[in-house]
Amino acid sequence: MTPEEILPGELLERFRERARGYDERNEFCHEDLAELKEQGYLRLFAPKSDGGLGLGLEAAAAAQRRLATAAPATALAVNMHLVWTGVAHLLMERGDDSLHWVLQEAVAGEVFAFGISEAGNDSVLFDSNTVAAPQGDGSYAYTGTKIFTSLSPAWTRLGIFGKDSTGLDPELVFGFITRETPGYTIKDDWNTLGMRASQSCTTVLEGAVSPADRVFRKLPVGPNADPLIFAIFACFETLLAAVYTGVGERALEIAVAQVHRRTSKKTGKSYAQDPDIRWRVADAALAMDGLYPQLAAVARDVDQQVDHGRLWFPKMVGLKIRATETARDVVDKAIRVSGGGTYFAGNELGRLYRDVLAGIFHPSDDESAHNTVANAWLGPVEP
Repeated sequence: MTPEEILPGELLERFRERARGYDERNEFCHEDLAELKEQGYLRLFAPKSDGGLGLGLEAAAAAQRRLATAAPATALAVNMHLVWTGVAHLLMERGDDSLHWVLQEAVAGEVFAFGISEAGNDSVLFDSNTVAAPQGDGSYAYTGTKIFTSLSPAWTRLGIFGKDSTGLDPELVFGFITRETPGYTIKDDWNTLGMRASQSCTTVLEGAVSPADRVFRKLPVGPNADPLIFAIFACFETLLAAVYTGVGERALEIAVAQVHRRTSKKTGKSYAQDPDIRWRVADAALAMDGLYPQLAAVARDVDQQVDHGRLWFPKMVGLKIRATETARDVVDKAIRVSGGGTYFAGNELGRLYRDVLAGIFHPSDDESAHNTVANAWLGPVEP
C-alpha cells in the first residue's frame, strides 16, 4: 500500500483541522488516534497472516512522513506504538519471534507506548536509573521515573526497562505492563511549547510488576550487539526522522503558497518574484531534497538487512540529526518569507516552529550523535 492509500487526502485534512485545536487546548489527539485505528494504521508492521498490513520500515516511514505534514504531534505520538511493533517486525524478520505477540495484540487493538527515557540518563538503552527487582517467579517489579511517555492517555501496553543489581553482574531487564497493572502513576505535566497533542507525560513506576511471560530480554549494562538494541535504534531513529521530514516538507509547502499570495507594495509583484525570497525558498528546497532519499535509503537498508557493520549506528543517528536540524532550518526559512502573520497564535507555521524544536531533545542528541560517528570513523578516545 502507498502512503496515499493508507492516509487519503480527506483524512489528512481532518487531522490538519483538528491539530490547531489540540494544540490550543493542550489536548490529546483522541479523534486522530481513533481514525488511525480504523484505517489499520496501528497494524502497519503486523504480517498479513495475522491481519496486519505487512509493511516494512521504508513504507512505514513514508506513511509517518505523510501523517506529519498534517499533524506532527499525532505522528510523534503514534511513533511510539510503531517503534514497538516495528521492533517486533524486525526481530521476526531476523528469526526472533520473542515479540510476535506484540504484533498480534496490535492487530487486536492494543496500543503500545515507550517507557524508556529517564531524566539525566544519557546512557539511554545501555543503563537505567529504574530498579528492576526480581520477584522469584520470573517477574520483575519496576521502580523509577520515565519521561516523555507519548500516548499517555491512550496506551494499553507500556514497554519499560530497569536495572537488576541483585546478581554478580547487573542486568538490564526489558518487560511490558498493561494499563490495568497496579503500581504506576501518570503525571498530568505535559504543558509544553510544542508537540502538545502527543501528551508525553511523566510516568512514575512504584513497584509495577511485569509478569514473567512479558519479560522479554535481559542484557548486560553497557553497549552490546543484541538484535533488540539494533531494532530499537533502527525503528526509533528512522521513524522519528520521518516525522520531522514531514514537518519540513509541510513548512516548505506553506512557504511556497505564501510567497505567491503576498504582494510587494514597491513592485506590485508577488514575493515569488523577489530575488532574496526566491533564494531562501530555493535553499529550503535544496535542503529537503537531500533529506528525502536519505530517509528512504536508511529504512530500505534496514528492511533488506544490508550489512553496514560498524557504520550502522552512525547512519541511524546521522539520519535523525539531519532530519531534525534540516526541518528546524526549513521552518525558520519558511517563517522568514511568510510574513508577520506567522507570529500570531493559531498560525500553522507558528505551530510548526514550536513543534519542530522538540527534535532537539529526542535521542540521540547532537553531542551523542557526533560521539557515535567519531568513534566509528576514528576509534574511541584513548584513556
